[in-house]
Amino acid sequence: MWKPEPIRRPHPFRQPGRAGRVALAALALAAGTLAPRGGPPTVEAQAATGSIAGVVRDRDTGEVLAGATVVITDAAGTIAPEITDEHGRYRVDGLRPGRYRVTVFYGDVQVERGEVIVTAGRVTKVAVSVKAVSSEVITITASAPTIDPTTTTTGVTLTADYTKNPPVGRTFGAALGAAAGTQGDSLGVSFSGATSAQSTYVAQGINTPSGAPGADVAHHTEAYARLRDNPFHHVALAPRSTFSIDVDTASYANLRRFVREATPIPADAIRTEELINYFRYRDPEPTGPTPFAVTTELAASPWHPGFQLLRVALRTRPIVKDQVLPRNLVFLLDVSGSMESPEKLPLLVQSMGLLVDNLRPQDQVAIVVYAGAEGVALPTTSGADKAAIRAALANLAAGGSTNGGAGITRAYALARASFLTGGVNRVILCTDGDFNVGTTSEGELTRLIEDERKHGVYLSVLGFGMGNLKDSTLEALARDGNGNYAYIDSLAEARKVLIAEGGATLVTVADDVKLQVEFNPAQVAGYRLIGYEDRLLADRDFADDAKDAGELGAGHSVTALYELVPVGATVPGPAVEPLTYQTPAAATGSRELLTINVRYKRPGAKTSTLSRHAVAGAPRALSDTSDDFRWSAAMAGLGMLLRGAPDRGAVTWAEVAALAKGAVGPDPEGYRKDALAVIAGAEALAPKP
Repeated sequence: MWKPEPIRRPHPFRQPGRAGRVALAALALAAGTLAPRGGPPTVEAQAATGSIAGVVRDRDTGEVLAGATVVITDAAGTIAPEITDEHGRYRVDGLRPGRYRVTVFYGDVQVERGEVIVTAGRVTKVAVSVKAVSSEVITITASAPTIDPTTTTTGVTLTADYTKNPPVGRTFGAALGAAAGTQGDSLGVSFSGATSAQSTYVAQGINTPSGAPGADVAHHTEAYARLRDNPFHHVALAPRSTFSIDVDTASYANLRRFVREATPIPADAIRTEELINYFRYRDPEPTGPTPFAVTTELAASPWHPGFQLLRVALRTRPIVKDQVLPRNLVFLLDVSGSMESPEKLPLLVQSMGLLVDNLRPQDQVAIVVYAGAEGVALPTTSGADKAAIRAALANLAAGGSTNGGAGITRAYALARASFLTGGVNRVILCTDGDFNVGTTSEGELTRLIEDERKHGVYLSVLGFGMGNLKDSTLEALARDGNGNYAYIDSLAEARKVLIAEGGATLVTVADDVKLQVEFNPAQVAGYRLIGYEDRLLADRDFADDAKDAGELGAGHSVTALYELVPVGATVPGPAVEPLTYQTPAAATGSRELLTINVRYKRPGAKTSTLSRHAVAGAPRALSDTSDDFRWSAAMAGLGMLLRGAPDRGAVTWAEVAALAKGAVGPDPEGYRKDALAVIAGAEALAPKP
């Protein structure tokens, strides 16, 4: 049998240029989610699917290039990797008809071919020429095993020497994941399409189904903060609702990952406002000096007959690329051992590569890495020197423990040292959040971030991976660090966050944005805010300019939904005893339902500005509302179902699916259409009543 030879890796901060190739090769060997392995497709599969094939050659000499990594990506970001053979050839079968992107990696060179059309029953030929550069290449020499076609057993053998002396940064699970025919799932390593639960490990002739002795069996230590759904409030006792905006989108991408992996969805992994705000809405842009426009829409509630649903939307102007201020970016990258798997460090490197493509000469970038210790992998470098930035990314390798606190301190110090007055200054933290050395507690880490944000450096947090994702820590860091939090489950998601929505992610136009809604007791008896449970503020915090709140980026659209109980209807929940010593103030005769107050600061300002917006009028029928209203209502219903919200009323999976299907509207990126499949997958995974 094939026996993997140890691959010795040097210090993770000084890995030679081959590391990027090794990571991509590992991805190609272990991921393979689009293209089936283990033989040619059946006649039935050939009729329903197509293929992409071609030859990779040197642009100058015309010689074929063996060992190039070819990555096929569909619109959803699903990756099908392949490696060219000794004749430079590659072929990926089993592709559903549609549009694909073909990316070829060879040494430090990356070439992309977009808009590749796959047709059922046909082979689409894509030939690629790249300029081969001098680069160190790993060659693993091993004879291919003779396979007995009468057996269905697939396996990999590790020598005793390998298990006693594993290479630096290489884990037992990673070695298995590099074997042909294997694929990682949520519980471990699976073989030839079976689940990981069906895998058996044999150590010195003894079956050990739970894993090899001493092996690092995957531990499921994902962490999510406990959230309690907002209840209904009586206007007579609580006439105001105050909260900070939330522009994070991590929950939706994380949900999509759970659906793709067909694993149970933790209720606390769902923050309903992030499901809503993941999508783009077509609200009007501001026309005056205020950096955002406020839009409202009122309709009958889909879940409680007689109640009303109010959508409140804030929209900022998108920024023209040529008008983006110079950017001072510090990539803070986790290269600890927990980041070794293909969906972590290799995807992280590719994601940062997308951002590098869009750097300009007036921009500057530094790279700080951390594992057991921290270090500067790239000092502050002009955006014009893309080769140096790419080389630093290619030299990364995973290994060691995770001292995130030291890395954060170093990254902010570097950002301050290179601070661009009047420019964009931001630290981009990429990690699974599994801090286990040095400053490790969420409280200590957030205090560290709070101290640093005073210097005018913003924070973007990108979460990667599964099995040990510390969502609660990453969300808290973004919340307390003047930042935003996204979960990257694919290269397509990285492109959405860093490129398509780069203005919203990186360029802040309004700081400390708070909303306070005051309800008119003559019209509204009760209300509840859907989502934003960890963004609630005390009413007194609204006018306190020292109280931190969320940031709005260029081109952002933020939605909040309130369910309203009209006067005359019963407010859900326990009855409230009348006050003994006070009498609620008499309601005014105004026909306004409520007033929306928004406070914000211009970037760098110390005092806030107040904006007021009154809401009046009768609710529309749900069928007469905009696509955006019905889509946001569908996402709210999805969140309530996944969380098991006690006040979800009569919402059902069928209603959520129908509401979303009828509200897709113009969808140029295909995000809403893709979400229909996510809804169906989430329903299949949801506990049955």
